[in-house]
Amino acid sequence: QHMQNSRSLIEATMVHELVHAYDDCRAHVDWTDLKHHACTEIRAANLSGDCSFSQEFARGNFNLRAQQQKCVRRRAELSVAMNPTSQGS
Repeated sequence: QHMQNSRSLIEATMVHELVHAYDDCRAHVDWTDLKHHACTEIRAANLSGDCSFSQEFARGNFNLRAQQQKCVRRRAELSVAMNPTSQGS
């Protein structure tokens, strides 16, 4: 069970980072532009499974209404807040 959970986490992380790599190559993301950063985080959270019901349930975030949207927003906000450009904004 633990190995399967670890494998799933690694796969989701890889997909998340591959979305960023794709966005960086295709859309030429400017990582100092917080709108660019937020956009790629939103795409990565949606496409990687970061915000699947099972992932959110495991994190203790159990919402029946708009669970996906709340998760995507929360994860994008957390990531953008860690961007050095956003410090002091």
